[in-house]
Amino acid sequence: MCFTKIVELMSNNAHLKTEGLHKIINIKASMNLGLSDVLKSEFINITPVDRPIILTKIIPEPNWLTGFVSGEGCFLIKISKSNSHKIGYQVWLEFSITQHERDKKLMWLISKYLGCGKIYKDSRPRSPVCYFRIIKFKDIQNKLIPFFEKYPLIGVKQLDYLDWCKVAILMSKDSHLTLEGLEQICNLKCGMNKGRKN
Repeated sequence: MCFTKIVELMSNNAHLKTEGLHKIINIKASMNLGLSDVLKSEFINITPVDRPIILTKIIPEPNWLTGFVSGEGCFLIKISKSNSHKIGYQVWLEFSITQHERDKKLMWLISKYLGCGKIYKDSRPRSPVCYFRIIKFKDIQNKLIPFFEKYPLIGVKQLDYLDWCKVAILMSKDSHLTLEGLEQICNLKCGMNKGRKN
């Protein structure tokens, strides 16, 4: 609704006048994670508009969740040094969704719908962010991957998901415990998310 209001103001050329620009900034202050520090310094007298409260009670259907993940989800491969692992590195998979803390209930509904995962508040002071994460390999194998096999993602997120699944297969064969397997995983990781070129 906030975005629609900004589009309406811009279609009436309100953004070309100081008063209209201030209205847009006040709306933006209520959207997503709010204003950047630069905008806050440029626009001192900001009055964020009241956001309409959307009470989501259920995940309407599986394709809704797939679409939401296409826009907001992230498939991550984590690698860290570890003295307790023979090759000196630990590998694990993570699926995450990051949202403003006001959408914590939505994160809870997603967790309930998938039957796994946990919700975390950002530990940084005054950060308005919460995370939904799945890191248990058993949940990834038995719940998350079967869900996306049945309700596939669309677009570039599907490519990240497919590479992520290749790592899951390597891990299920304990290849991540070998240097050769770790090298394969590193190569897949480098080509995912922001590292993907096409």
